[in-house]
Amino acid sequence: MGDWRRVLAEVEAGTERIAVTLSGLDEQAVRAPSALPGWTRGHVATHIARNADSLWNLLEWARTGVEIPQYPSLEARNADLEAGAGRGPRALAEDVRATGERFSERARSLPEEAWEATVRAMPGWSHPAWFVVYRRWQEVETHHVDLAAGYGPADWPEPYVRWALTGTLADLEALPADLRAGLRGHRLTATDTAETADLGAGAGGPEISGSGRALLGWLTGRSAGEGGAARPEGPLPVPPPWPHAPSAF
Repeated sequence: MGDWRRVLAEVEAGTERIAVTLSGLDEQAVRAPSALPGWTRGHVATHIARNADSLWNLLEWARTGVEIPQYPSLEARNADLEAGAGRGPRALAEDVRATGERFSERARSLPEEAWEATVRAMPGWSHPAWFVVYRRWQEVETHHVDLAAGYGPADWPEPYVRWALTGTLADLEALPADLRAGLRGHRLTATDTAETADLGAGAGGPEISGSGRALLGWLTGRSAGEGGAARPEGPLPVPPPWPHAPSAF
């Protein structure tokens, strides 16, 4: 299960950072493009809030034993995004704070036995309820970067980088070879932690190396690969779409 209480504290701190970022924007800025194609900053902020609601649903499923889908449907999810994206920075910040607090309250009050209940993510894969807190951590940190408002991979807390990099490398190794995109046949090496992922490189095969933070930013599509290096020398290949279904819990 891991220390979900420690992770929840990280989630709460990250959520507050997002609210502060949003509060510092003006009306024009929240309607400007984000780092996600087709989404404004208002879309990203609304998604962060609605994601908290959706993961609350999974905790409630775990608590009651009654299946509650993460979202009613993809269409409903998209409609909620459009409905909320045009709000001003104050309303967006308040929504992020309020939904984050509601999520935390449900997590802190969840009975101990409910944490091992099985719930299901919107893409269809199942996981224990305690992993919901980690999923929220990932959403908070990656989408803060997507606001394109001064917060980047260099600002990610070190505990998040350690957890997310370990999981991302393991998930990449678990991907079938034909789904590894440009990383097929490479070895990935974090120079500061010595963590690796062998994606079919073989002895002496091509390698991508960099700090764990640099690799995580690139592998998750939150950077262009700054701080990474290829051997043999050349441009970095294109990673497969992220996130991946977890390979283990």
